[in-house]
This record gives sequence, structure tokens and C-alpha cells, in this order.
Amino acid sequence: MTAQPLRIDIVSDVVCPWCIVGYRQLKQAVDATGAEVDIHWHPFELNPNMPAEGQNMVEHIMEKYGSTKEQSAANRARLTEVGAELDFEFAFSDDMRMHNTFNTHQLLHWATQQERGNDLKQALFVAHFTHHRDLSDNDVLADVASEIGLDRAEAVEVLSDQRFANATRQEEQFWTQQGITGVPAMVFDRQYLVTGAQGVENYTNILGQLAKNAQDAAE
Repeated sequence: MTAQPLRIDIVSDVVCPWCIVGYRQLKQAVDATGAEVDIHWHPFELNPNMPAEGQNMVEHIMEKYGSTKEQSAANRARLTEVGAELDFEFAFSDDMRMHNTFNTHQLLHWATQQERGNDLKQALFVAHFTHHRDLSDNDVLADVASEIGLDRAEAVEVLSDQRFANATRQEEQFWTQQGITGVPAMVFDRQYLVTGAQGVENYTNILGQLAKNAQDAAE
């Protein structure tokens, strides 16, 4: 009997730097252990009330978290180093902007139906953090979808008619009701919640323990 892949639900936002860090750390742990995993991405908006024009990222972080400009710069420098270790390029600049991401989550819902959700998620992280593309612009989102091989015209229609707006809101509300208030939040095997980017070693330990639990249960 073949063991079922380990289900991992990841609640995140595409403008959350620690979300891509956590995912890359998890991926390294998965690759190192040879674990069979089944990853499911779920929506979370860090800034649900962000206006259409967005906001300067440095100003936003200082306002939201009460940090100084120096603290913000130090955090970005740390993230850049951590990203480089994980082969991800954070190209932070003082003119980067934070955007409303509700439409990105609708597009991800659509891509997931075509089993391309993870591919689009990774492309959106790169679009925002590496190339500073405006993820609140539907044309940009359709372009990113097209660049990974999805149908651009259909992506435009999905964003225009908002066909997945209700489903996306319901899923956001579901995870909020489960007590998720910050991201990344990972749920292993539908029962073990781990929040924040935990590091490769910790994820490796988690995967090892869950594999042992599964083996014990099978014996």
C-alpha cells in the first residue's frame, strides 16, 4: 500500500516576504527528506483595506508596525540575505509599493482549478519582490498568468467579471475563523498548525516527526 502524500495547507499573501521565505525553507526540507507532499495554497490579505493606488512600502510598514526607517531598512537587509540563501531575489527599493491583493487571490483560485496554483503563486512572488510589478493592475496579473502558460484572455475575463470573488472571500473568512491572524500559516496533515517562517531545520524535524507518526500508525 502506497503512503498518501502529506497534505500541507499554506495560508499566505503574495506581498508577504516571510511567506516566500517560509515556502522556500519548507521546499528545501522536503527535498532533503524526500517527503511526498501535497501543497494547497489559501488566500490571506495583509492589507484588505489598501486603496487601489497602493502605498509606498516603507511608509506602510512604518505606519502599520510602528517601526523606524532604520528598523525597516535593517529588516529588508536581513530578508535580502535570507532570500539569497534560498535562491530568491528580494530587490527592495525605497520606491516599492504595497498593493491590494484581492484580485491576485481570485486569479490563484482560477489557476488552482487548472492545477497551476503553485506555479502562479511563485511567479507572483517574483513579480512583486524581484521585478516590482504592480499586482493591483489586472493587465499585469494577466501578463504573469500568460507567462507561465495560462490563457491570458481567460485570465482577463476572470478578473473582469470577478467570478471567484465570493469563493475567495469565503475561503479568507474560513481561515480567519480558524484563528489565522498572520502569515505564513502552515497546517500539516490538517491538524498541526505552524506559523511564521520556521527555518529549514525545523521544517525538516516536523516532516520527520510526521513521517514517524504515520509509520507508527501503520504498524
